[in-house]
Amino acid sequence: MKKIIKLSGLDCANCAAKMEEAVRGIEGVEQVTVNFLTQKMQIEADEACLPAILKEAKRLIGRIDPDVEMEA
Repeated sequence: MKKIIKLSGLDCANCAAKMEEAVRGIEGVEQVTVNFLTQKMQIEADEACLPAILKEAKRLIGRIDPDVEMEA
């Protein structure tokens, strides 16, 4: 399943790359892209695992840039 999440407050291309790398390391994530220009993250993962993946992604993104908010 593909899920697109809005990342409000993302103002650093380097941070976007770090977020993409961090989320890619979460177990169950098949593919992830973070687009700095559109401020969106697309995650592809099994639907059953998605809630846990999104929770961990939010934690990791908050550690990289506390000003970024994930909006489904």
